Amino acid sequence: MNTQFLNKILQSHDGLGSLAIRLPVGTVLVAHGAQKLFGWFGGYGLTGTGQWMASIGLEPGFLMALLAGSAEFFGGLAIILGLLTRPAALLCAFTMLIAIFSVHIGNGLFISNNGIEYALTLLAATLALTIQGGGRFSIDNKLHNQLN
Repeated sequence: MNTQFLNKILQSHDGLGSLAIRLPVGTVLVAHGAQKLFGWFGGYGLTGTGQWMASIGLEPGFLMALLAGSAEFFGGLAIILGLLTRPAALLCAFTMLIAIFSVHIGNGLFISNNGIEYALTLLAATLALTIQGGGRFSIDNKLHNQLN
């Protein structure tokens, strides 16, 4: 694998800022993914989420639920650990963009009306992590230091 490319993915000079974003955002993403994948925390699992996704035009519903749930659950875990933070955060940002435009955009800004507020906040946080990386306190940083 191209070491220079890998270094760009792993390198981050940020200190506590990335950690302060990674832990709560990753936790929220893991919980939402677990709702979709496993029915935990009051979620509907793959079957129920898939049926709902199909009902709003995201077809095939089961596959869309699997993709969204996996992006949130496994991407969130990677973000918490700071492991391949940039690709995981980018995947989660893309997932939030789809949520904004397929579910929330017609409902205004505020979450009380099922608006974009919450998904937009997660989009902003995951884009910030895509840009700045996992930070000093991440597995990415440890791997980067071992490569150099």
